[in-house]
Amino acid sequence: MSEFYIGIMSGTSLDAVDIAYCKIKDESLELIHSASYPFDKKLKNEILDAINGLTTLRSIGELDTRLGEMYANAIESFIAEKMIDKNEIAAIGLHGQTLWHEPNSKHPFSMQLGNANVITAQTGVSVVSDFRRKDIALGGQGAPFAPAFHQFLFSKLGSSVAVLNIGGMANLSILGDIVMGYDTGCGNVLMDYWISHKSGVAYDKDGEWAKSGVVNEWLLKQMLLEPYFLKKAPKSTGRELFNGKWLKKQLENFAKKNGNSVYLKSRDTQATLLELTVKSIANEVKKSMAETLIVCGGGGRNLYLMKRLKDELSGVEIVLSDERGVSSEFMEAMAFAWLAHERMHKKCVKISSVTGASKDSILGAIYE
Repeated sequence: MSEFYIGIMSGTSLDAVDIAYCKIKDESLELIHSASYPFDKKLKNEILDAINGLTTLRSIGELDTRLGEMYANAIESFIAEKMIDKNEIAAIGLHGQTLWHEPNSKHPFSMQLGNANVITAQTGVSVVSDFRRKDIALGGQGAPFAPAFHQFLFSKLGSSVAVLNIGGMANLSILGDIVMGYDTGCGNVLMDYWISHKSGVAYDKDGEWAKSGVVNEWLLKQMLLEPYFLKKAPKSTGRELFNGKWLKKQLENFAKKNGNSVYLKSRDTQATLLELTVKSIANEVKKSMAETLIVCGGGGRNLYLMKRLKDELSGVEIVLSDERGVSSEFMEAMAFAWLAHERMHKKCVKISSVTGASKDSILGAIYE
């Protein structure tokens, strides 16, 4: 029997709120409607301040409510624009905005803000949220969850297929009888930070600025020595590691080693950051032995990034998920619609092989 779910996602890049309206059966999912809404710029800056440690308990509480209001307003607009009958919506799957992800500490946790009570109160629709903490309680990373959804969508394509999502972070799903997957590291986050810092624009359209620069191989080699890249799975990461402070430290260390003998133009730094994303992804795809790589997420629209990825993986067929019948732009929002469906039907999500949790479990809390 078919049911209708809404999935809502705002990722590490903090650039938009993506909403997907999906028709879901146990064995299939169809995207019916989708739309993106701008992320509130003032709210984005305050979230980045909080991530960088410039915050208070009061601010955290207010951010939680304000995010809930932003999501609820976007959902209400979406429902009205697409003329959706609220009575047909079984539930809304809400990831929330990750503020901090720390699965490897003595007291591991992952914090996503966006008050689900606000959303269900405003929309009158049940919300499923808080997906990650159960997995962490069972000893897992609590991320990435996309591999379970990728397995659901693409497992029929065979075992030589991998799926790559390039958002703020990049994560790789390796499909097979037992799905594997992990965050490969930074996706767009450092490139977005650098061009915003230097030029005041949100992102490098088509990678044109990076393309105009020259990769500094010494800096690239230094950055690839980041312990996260060398760590074995299961592993996950986020802005708590790959951020402006990380990049500043890398550039300072590079300057100390080279003195004034090497001058880095801003565009050369951008080119090197794009190459860091390419190399860190390609190194992991090569280990997977995949013959086909299905790409989704915002990075798939970066033409120069995709060209460089194809250069590095010349023996691998690389296609956007759109070419396999699944929206690359709304893949993550669709994933949380599907996760809401699984929770409403009390199904375990088969993700422990990815996260390292002690067992698969029912994920998410229902806000009626």
